[in-house]
Amino acid sequence: MKAIELTAPRLDAFRAATVPTPEPQRGEVLIRLRAASLNFVDVAIASGNYPGPSFPLIPVVDGAGEIVGIGEGVSRLAINDRVIAHAKPRWIGGRPRPYETREMRGLTLPGSLAEYVALPANAVVPMPAHLSFEAAATLPIAGTTAWNALRAADVGPGSVVVLLGTGGVSILTLQLAKAAGATVIITSSSDEKLARAKALGADHLINYRETPDWDAKVLELTDGLGADLIVETAGAATFARSINAAAPGGTVFAIGFVTGAEATTNLLPIIIKALKVVGNNTGSVSDLCDAARAIGAARINPVIDTVYSQHQATEAYAHMAAGGRHFGKLAFSLSW
Repeated sequence: MKAIELTAPRLDAFRAATVPTPEPQRGEVLIRLRAASLNFVDVAIASGNYPGPSFPLIPVVDGAGEIVGIGEGVSRLAINDRVIAHAKPRWIGGRPRPYETREMRGLTLPGSLAEYVALPANAVVPMPAHLSFEAAATLPIAGTTAWNALRAADVGPGSVVVLLGTGGVSILTLQLAKAAGATVIITSSSDEKLARAKALGADHLINYRETPDWDAKVLELTDGLGADLIVETAGAATFARSINAAAPGGTVFAIGFVTGAEATTNLLPIIIKALKVVGNNTGSVSDLCDAARAIGAARINPVIDTVYSQHQATEAYAHMAAGGRHFGKLAFSLSW
């Protein structure tokens, strides 16, 4: 089969390759991949900032496609079923355990820039019927993370959610939070992006270049109470402000480190406000299944900024690595 390989920990080390086509073993399905989507972890792997890769590898964690082969013992799936491939096929449900999360597609297992992939049947999830392959490919990491953030804070009608930036996780969280009846405050350095977020339902907009103390603005907008959920995508530069902007009993959902992974913060607000600081390592197959069902029920269409071909991997990775340029997700449409 045809594939794209990443040959070294560099953002430009991609090459077209021909590799053996996998055969579905007992309990597995063979998926013809139709689309993929980029995440920050893909850039971290390609830039040598993530442990575990052995080069060359087939990159890109997230993907979606259709089943074209079925191994022995598989009964719940059929040829031509449209499915989403989970990022960590050993993590079926429950709390993450090392042996379940150690293996990840696009890192230790073949990723999505290939014609085919063979996966355990219990590691794939049906696509919401209304989605394109490109939209469905955004769900394994971004959709699951957004869903888990809302669940961690028990978000529902009347909840206040703060989102930092307008990347894929933030925008999917905005869409899911509005479907749940929450009030959403979103930050960006771009008024144009804020306007696009407002069109998707955001209730309050903060340009953090004009208002660098955005945490104080969150407190002002909530009559001094703060937010029930803050999805912390940036890391060291914003973590203390996220703690300040959280309401008593609120949740700071830490998922990103684009401004650095080592944050210094005052423990007293965490203790006094009885905050939950929750880390997230994407989620299980079960979590992805729940997220996909919610997105299907609410008819949510994930926002895709740019669609690339698989032969534009260098350009796509450069776009992601630049940070802050895209609104929503970056995707690949796979046509070999």
